Amino acid sequence: MKKKKQARPAQKQTEDKPVTLGDFLHADLIKQLKETKNELEVAEKRQKEAEEERKKEERRLKEKNKTFEELLNESEFDWKKFK
Repeated sequence: MKKKKQARPAQKQTEDKPVTLGDFLHADLIKQLKETKNELEVAEKRQKEAEEERKKEERRLKEKNKTFEELLNESEFDWKKFK
């Protein structure tokens, strides 16, 4: 007869955290990188707002310079009914 293998006690698994890039960098460098990231996000936000403002102004000027014919064509009313 074969002997059954005895169950071994569960080995303690060492909870090794995976090595990350942050482990190799100094705290000052990490802080500097985070500040740079925040500055870039703010700059991008300002740029998007400026672009939106420019487009808004462009639309306003285009609307201001429309001819009577363009305004009439864009009107919702069917002006032929009012003749």
